[in-house]
Formats: sequence, C-alpha cells, structure tokens
Amino acid sequence: MAPTRSLPTLTLSGAQLAASACEAKALALGVPMNIAIVDAATHLLHFSRMDGAKLTSISIAIDKAFTAAGHRVGTHLYKEMVWPGGAAYGIGNSNGGRFTTIGGGLPVLSRNGEVLGAVGCSTGTPAQDEEVARAGVEALEKEVRGAGVRAKL
Repeated sequence: MAPTRSLPTLTLSGAQLAASACEAKALALGVPMNIAIVDAATHLLHFSRMDGAKLTSISIAIDKAFTAAGHRVGTHLYKEMVWPGGAAYGIGNSNGGRFTTIGGGLPVLSRNGEVLGAVGCSTGTPAQDEEVARAGVEALEKEVRGAGVRAKL
C-alpha cells in the first residue's frame, strides 16, 4: 500500500461558483444568508455574509459546512438521532462543539464518494438554509458534471 494518496478537493473558483448560486437563491427567497464553503479537509475556502444576514449565524454556517464535509452527509439527517436516547445523542459536543445537527449543510461528493468539500448556509429556517445550500451544490454539479461530482443530499 502506498504511504500517501491524492484527494480531489474544491478550488476557490468552485467555491465562488457555489457561493454565487447560493446568493442568487437567497435573494430569490428574500432571506439574506451567511454562506460558507469548505474544502475536502473541512477548512474554510470561501465565506460570504450577505447584507442583513444574522451576525450570530456566521459561525453556524461555517460549522454546518465543517460537519457536512467531515461526516459526508447533510446536517439535516441527524435531526431525529440527537434527542436523548437517540443514536447520536450528545454528538453536538464533539469536535470542540463544532458538530451541528441543524439543517443547512450539504457535502459535495465525487461519484466515488470522496468528499470534495461542503456548503453551509445559515440565517433562515433550517429548510431555507438547506435550500440555499442545495443551490450551491447543484451549481457545482452542473459545472463539473463530466468530472464525476455529485452531492449526497
């Protein structure tokens, strides 16, 4: 087995494409957003705070992207598992409190299931945040469809 391997990851231009699509969707919904895009290693690649977005949602958007990339699933999927007695109860205390179970974080995956990055949005309801994040993921999918990218929604 080789001691190293190369992993594909989002680039700044890919992150900017996703952010633009998210901003357009947020404007269409009439809900200004904080929009975070992370790379495959969960590190912040791009951030946009639209005029009127909640200041307290800045770190939430970043943590949604962090969680979606790090766990390879949308943050909304944890909703029913985090209550007392649930399979993921207490998980919000992991990763220095950064793990979030609030909808609005979606990973971007290759066709092989490798994480390329993630989009996290926050200011609206969890459903609105997820809708805006989905717009960013779909813009990336459209741009790189031939490159084998898909989202795990």
